[in-house]
Amino acid sequence: MRLFRYAAAALIALAACSKPAVEAPKEEKAAPAEPKVDALRLYVLDCGHIDVSDMGIFDRGGAYDGQKRSLVDTCYLVRHPSGDLLWDAGLPDAIHDAPDGVVNPPFSLTMPKTLRGQLERLGVPPDYVEYFSISHSHFDHLGNANLFKNSTFVANEEEREHMFRAEARADAEAFAAYSDLEASKKVTFSDSYDMFGDGKVIIISMPGHTPGHSVLLVNLEHSGPILLTGDLYHLAPARANRTVPSFNTSAEETLASMDKFEELAKASGARVIIQHEAADFENLPRAPAYLD
Repeated sequence: MRLFRYAAAALIALAACSKPAVEAPKEEKAAPAEPKVDALRLYVLDCGHIDVSDMGIFDRGGAYDGQKRSLVDTCYLVRHPSGDLLWDAGLPDAIHDAPDGVVNPPFSLTMPKTLRGQLERLGVPPDYVEYFSISHSHFDHLGNANLFKNSTFVANEEEREHMFRAEARADAEAFAAYSDLEASKKVTFSDSYDMFGDGKVIIISMPGHTPGHSVLLVNLEHSGPILLTGDLYHLAPARANRTVPSFNTSAEETLASMDKFEELAKASGARVIIQHEAADFENLPRAPAYLD
C-alpha cells in the first residue's frame, strides 16, 4: 500500500499546483441540460491511462515480475429513470493539465480527458449526479471524488470505515482527495445493495482487494447484464489464472470473492468488463454513445 500512497501524494501535489477555482455564490440549480431518461443506460467514461513499468506487485507469486503493461482507468455513468449513479471517479482531472502526465515509478499516469468535461458534455455535470459509489478506495478510483460531495455516497460499510480510519486521515495528502465525502449524505450496505429497488443496478460486496471492495451488476434491456469487476481482477490473465496482488488486504478473501464472482457471472450470463483491461475498454462504446 505504500506504493499507492506515494502515487496519491504525487497526484494531490499536482492538483495543489493547479490554478484554484473561485467558488461562485450558491444559486438555485437550473434544469439539467439533458432531461431524465426513460430507460436504463450505461455510459463508459475514460478516466485515465496507467502505464506500469513493472507489474510485479500485481501478483504475490511473481507471475508478472518485470512485465510492462498499459492499463486503462474507467468510470461509468448509470442513467436510470429514478436518478444517475457514477461508479468510480478515476484519476484526478488535474493530470490533464500536465503535458507529460505524472510519473511515479512504476506508474506513468495520463489523463486525455477530464471526468468533469465528459459529464458536462453528456448534460450531467457533477452537481446533477444524485448518487456516487466506488468499487473501492484506492487513489485511481477516487481521484475526482470531491466533485460528488453533494451526491449521496453509496458505499460498503467496511470500505467507508476503511476510508475514514485514523491511518487514512494521517496521510493528509491522499485523504484530501476524497475528504469531502465524509459529510455527504450516505447509504451503506454490508452484502449487496439494489440501487433503485428494481433489480436493474446492484452493488455486490466482494472483499479482499480492500476490506469492502465491491462490483457492479447492471441489467440492461438490450445489451443484457454487464458485470463490472472493480479491481477484483486488473487484467484478463488475472481472471484466467486467479492471481492475487501483493497489496490486497486479504488473499483468502480475494480468492473467495473470485469464486463468488464467477458464480454470479455464470448465473446471470453477464458480460464481464475488467475495468483496467484495455481490450475490454476498446470493445465498449464511448460516450455519448451508450449501452442500453
